[in-house]
Amino acid sequence: MQFIILFAILVSTYLMVIAKRTPALIRSFRYQSFCLFLATLMIAFHDHELDLYVVAGLLFILKVVFIPQLLYRTIKRIKASQELGLFINPQLSLLWALGFTYLSWAFATSLVGRGDEARIIMLAGAFFVVLAGLFLMIFRMTALAQIIGLLVMENGIFLLASMVSGGMPFFVEIAIFFDVFVSVIIMGFFVYRINKFFTHIDVNKLSRLKG
Repeated sequence: MQFIILFAILVSTYLMVIAKRTPALIRSFRYQSFCLFLATLMIAFHDHELDLYVVAGLLFILKVVFIPQLLYRTIKRIKASQELGLFINPQLSLLWALGFTYLSWAFATSLVGRGDEARIIMLAGAFFVVLAGLFLMIFRMTALAQIIGLLVMENGIFLLASMVSGGMPFFVEIAIFFDVFVSVIIMGFFVYRINKFFTHIDVNKLSRLKG
């Protein structure tokens, strides 16, 4: 079951890498977060850990429901273009994603060795999600896409902690969720202000103002 959920997470990550429009990116992020919720719920049920049930509930509320709705509402409020603004087209982005998959697998194999294939697969999946989030932050022009890239990186770190090391301490998890929640609220506010003053949220255009 873990491998099925991990496969679904990887598919949703690939969909984000090749997405051309913001709604598709947000939708794929929601699917990825829902898969993380299922993975955390499964671990909580297996280990009989109340703390993990709480973390799974917060994951569902924040990343499956609240944050995607906030991003959708931000798009409608600022009437932003739904195009992501791609430095790299979807075809080349897919090649980059395949390269990240190979690098993640090679790195996980070098850490664990070839004796434990299950652990290698989980490590490689988590590393790939982190790299994909970094890719979105670097190679997408809109501020909203870069916000989602940051959230995807956090999902990768969460996946690494939940599926490999057995989970981080409860208060660390709560602190991370609070930081993510506050960060998204602040970034959403800045996106709104940027759009109000400059009539767009294309960070590539904003960089031309440097002097």
